[in-house]
Amino acid sequence: MAGLSDQSVPAKFQPENTPVDELALADIKSAILVKLRLAIGKEAAFATKHDWYKAAALTLRDRMVHRWLTSDKESYDAGRKRVYYLSLEFLIGRLFTDALNNMGLLPLFEAALGDLGVGLDELRKCEPDAALGNGGLGRLAACFMESMATLGIPAFGYGIRYDFGLFRQVISHGVQQEYPDEWLGFGNPWELPRREVTYNVYFGGSIETVDDGKGRKQVIWHPGETVEAVAYDTPIVGWRGQHVNALRLWSARAPDPLRLDVFNTGDYVSASAEQARAEAICKFLYPNDESAAGRELRLRQEYFFVSASLQDLVKRHLHSDGNLRGLANKAAVQMNDTHPSLAIAELMRILVDQHNMRWDAAWQITNATLSYTNHTLLPEALETWPVELFQRLLPRHLEIIYRINEAHLDRADATRPGDTAYRASVSIIDETSGRRVRMGNLAFIGSHRINGVSAMHSELMKETVFHDLNQLYPGRITNKTNGITFRRWLMLANPKLTDLLRATCGEAVLDDPTRLIKLEAFAGDAAFQQEFRKVKHHNKLALARVIGEKLGVQADPSALFDVQIKRIHEYKRQLLNLVETVALYQAIKDEPGKDWVPRVKIFAGKAAASYRYAKLIIRLINDVAETVNNDTTIGSKLKVAFLPDYNVSLAEVIIPAADLSEQISTAGMEASGTGNMKLSLNGALTIGTLDGANIEIRDNVGPENIAIFGMTAAEVVERRAKGLDASDVINKSPNLGRAIQAIETGAFSPDDPGRYASVGHALRHLDHYVVSADFDSYYEAQRGIDTRWRAGSAWSRAAILNTARMGWFSSDRTIREYADDIWGVPVAGDLPSTTSLQARKAT
Repeated sequence: MAGLSDQSVPAKFQPENTPVDELALADIKSAILVKLRLAIGKEAAFATKHDWYKAAALTLRDRMVHRWLTSDKESYDAGRKRVYYLSLEFLIGRLFTDALNNMGLLPLFEAALGDLGVGLDELRKCEPDAALGNGGLGRLAACFMESMATLGIPAFGYGIRYDFGLFRQVISHGVQQEYPDEWLGFGNPWELPRREVTYNVYFGGSIETVDDGKGRKQVIWHPGETVEAVAYDTPIVGWRGQHVNALRLWSARAPDPLRLDVFNTGDYVSASAEQARAEAICKFLYPNDESAAGRELRLRQEYFFVSASLQDLVKRHLHSDGNLRGLANKAAVQMNDTHPSLAIAELMRILVDQHNMRWDAAWQITNATLSYTNHTLLPEALETWPVELFQRLLPRHLEIIYRINEAHLDRADATRPGDTAYRASVSIIDETSGRRVRMGNLAFIGSHRINGVSAMHSELMKETVFHDLNQLYPGRITNKTNGITFRRWLMLANPKLTDLLRATCGEAVLDDPTRLIKLEAFAGDAAFQQEFRKVKHHNKLALARVIGEKLGVQADPSALFDVQIKRIHEYKRQLLNLVETVALYQAIKDEPGKDWVPRVKIFAGKAAASYRYAKLIIRLINDVAETVNNDTTIGSKLKVAFLPDYNVSLAEVIIPAADLSEQISTAGMEASGTGNMKLSLNGALTIGTLDGANIEIRDNVGPENIAIFGMTAAEVVERRAKGLDASDVINKSPNLGRAIQAIETGAFSPDDPGRYASVGHALRHLDHYVVSADFDSYYEAQRGIDTRWRAGSAWSRAAILNTARMGWFSSDRTIREYADDIWGVPVAGDLPSTTSLQARKAT
């Protein structure tokens, strides 16, 4: 797999190029110059790159808004059902080239800007990543919004307009440091402030029950605090620009931003205290919840965006339909994880308290309208809140939850009379260690559909976290395996591979990803393999430049690029990868003259600010990198790179360059994953456990084109039942024992030999995530990867087949399944069947 020379591409592998429309080109250039002068207030001669970016973005936004308003009017005129997607995270990244591509204007704008003396690539870098998410959850929400627009589904995304996105990660002396991510520092040209769309969101206070004069009791909430939610809309363009939806994000403000009476006394800080308290809600994604104040702020955030969103959709429905009894026929609300699960209590409050609906009718509407996507099998990740905090912050909602729980427990008692353990298990209120509200149980009970995000995850939900609830409400759990938008993760991230696919599979592959299957016919073609390798080499050169610029590490693009990019967490097992790296380093040191496969181990990801052990793993990665990269005895045989501040834009550089995709989570703990799909689509082979969507990737790409290792989920459970001590496996594995010893005795931290003693202790005696227990299987799988890499042509064939067989993992397929099975909304066009590629091939 040596470097490749730049040869001319055979004609049969060249895509057709459409000539630029000169009239349209002149129109775009003129529009950009007008925006530069009238919206930015600059002459071209004095404009900065950021001025040009903003002028171009506003020019594009004008064209997006035209189609947006048309789409919206058409859906309202047709009386179509709408989807409302509630998510605390939307990791949308940069929108400029994404929207240009979907609108079909990328070549025009590139040519227009070039004629004006500005490069599109340079302007793209002026746009900050909108890091309004932590990882897979937020990126999935962004993919889903784009796919809903592509499929012509009228939809609103609802979330929070955070002033600062997920923190900016800086690595200083190997240590993660967190700094504010000022993504709004230069404004946001994509959003449209809707200051007329404002709703009051209430907190605290007291509850009063009165007689309404008709023999019914009416509950009145007298809140103690009011916060205003103000809407900001961002248009989300579907493929070919045929349909545009809105992402509506809420910003918080106080009704009275300044207490003039207090200000005039000279107490300037206290005068704006109410505004500061309100603005804290939208200040930062995921405030540290180690403190009581942090936990309260998190709950305030969740209720704030849920309340504003439901008030908004109810108002919209009443405006178009006039009657809330038909709400479920015209609105489908999808809760992305447990964060929006307060929607159940809030919708009941709106229907019962504000619109005088009877409880049973309101419950039927709520249940038929709402559905819930679960993203975790970790019980600790299913949110719970102290009853005391709920009582103080949301007293009316706690009453509603109690009443929901009362009816629910009556059902449980009728199903299993006298079974107090079962009753305690399914209750919304956890009484075991201080009374807490279980948001996962609330979401399950209040939704008509609960879906997992991979086949394995959905089945494990029935057996683990929701076992008892599934018995009480059979048939509610369904599976919707995650997907990714190929427009972002193939066409934009990997344009050279896209050109090769267009030439090989036809232009229609841009509209129908299942046409990727046509690549199979070329998987063994030597000329095509050469072109495929040239694309990969080009992308690896780009990533090698980034590694060199950011880290000063020289990465050989002819080496195997071994990539693990995801949130740093113990169950995702970056530590397993790192221990194997240490063992490999030691082996190379022992036999430097051996024919080793050169590797570049590439890590990227952020650890939660309060997750100390994950941050220690980041430091260990950087300490190992410092030792390995400066060891002249091994040269370029092994390099380690931790790329800081991982975000969508960095992923768009890393993923097309990856040769090996690390998907090595502890079996039974990863819900799905989407990075695994992106990497495989771009021609990386996967090394992974039978976990999450790895199983479906194996089923689609073929077991011979993926490297599976390690324990199954059942075997992990069995192993844990025997205890967490790993002395037995360490004693049998010299490679593992030696690597652990080096880590725990300070071989990589000579300035502080005891720095990683806790890591060594965990690997030896607290192996909850079976890092040590899975090590030998992983190490052998990695040596198998070496053998495959040396085979050259066989590696290329497997990489091509990975790309060819990934069409099923389009988020368009996922959204169509949601539309058919959960939301009951039609989709535009005649999309491919949701049957997997392997099933279609067998047929």
